[in-house]
Amino acid sequence: MPTAANAPSSSANTASIFRRSRSLCLPATAAPRSFFTPTAAAVVKRALSSKATLTANVSRLSSPEAVESKEVEAAGKIGARIRVKAPVKVFHVAKAPGLDLCGMEGVIKQYVGFYKGKRVSANLPYKIEFLLPIEGHEKPIKFFAHLREDEFEICTAWAKTASVIRR
Repeated sequence: MPTAANAPSSSANTASIFRRSRSLCLPATAAPRSFFTPTAAAVVKRALSSKATLTANVSRLSSPEAVESKEVEAAGKIGARIRVKAPVKVFHVAKAPGLDLCGMEGVIKQYVGFYKGKRVSANLPYKIEFLLPIEGHEKPIKFFAHLREDEFEICTAWAKTASVIRR
């Protein structure tokens, strides 16, 4: 049999001290209002703030011609062989954690700076596929990494042979 009695929980005591009755929070003449129905002032305020946000976003959009020209330029790079020139470490490759991509070669698979004809704010817009040979595996491991344009260079030897093959 335990000799010391269990002390009551302090959180239960504190909650009962600071808890107020609902009748004390509302004025005596006011009818209780549901917390889920917004007041008319809140609805008007929300409508005005959404209109201001929409007009601000519309003014920042690029012209369709500028978006189309950048989209065409980025589409021309898809399929090009690249070499990473900046020290970039990735940690999402399970077989090689903390892999440094500097000097590795890959292929541009996708440009994610545009979605449905609209420009999106992708920080790393080029999706690049890499193949990493690992000891003990028959096939090299394929993984993707997103890079900026200034972190890689297009291999010119590959670009010349690719243009000959495409023709």
